[in-house]
Order: sequence, then structure tokens, then C-alpha cells
Amino acid sequence: MTADVPPHARPALSPGYRFQWEAAQDAYVLLYPEGMVTLNESAAEVLRRCDGERTVQGVIDDLQAAFPGAELDEDVKEFLAQARERGWIRVE
Repeated sequence: MTADVPPHARPALSPGYRFQWEAAQDAYVLLYPEGMVTLNESAAEVLRRCDGERTVQGVIDDLQAAFPGAELDEDVKEFLAQARERGWIRVE
């Protein structure tokens, strides 16, 4: 079971991780010293909004505006909790 990320937290990429488009992979990736994680479109949409400025709720609100009608709340929270457990993001 993953630990919840509070809605007021401000997720940001962890030090050592870089989010970028990788043409060779035809996907967004997370680069880190030991390797690379190829992201699916949903993960990329969430992580691109993890700038340390937006709160978790702000990330969800921005995604809801970009994808009207989609029920994203729980999926985004679950993804952020997993990303935190994997060390991809930190929350403040």
C-alpha cells in the first residue's frame, strides 16, 4: 500500500532526475545517473506539472482543465504516491 501524498503538498522532481522528451524513445523520459525511465503519456502529463509550485490539488485541477470530463483525482494521487515511493519526486 502506498502512502498518500497530501493535497497541499507541492511535488517536484527529486534531485538527480531530469524530465525530457527523448526522440529515440518517442516518449518523455526521466533521466537519472543510473539510467532512464520511459514514461507513458499519462505519467508524463502528471510529472510535467510537478514543478514544486503547484500543489497536488493544483496538478489535478490543471489536468482536469486539460482533459475535461475525465475522472483523474484518485489516479493522479495514486501515481504521485508511487512516484514518491520510487524516489522520482519529493513533496514539500
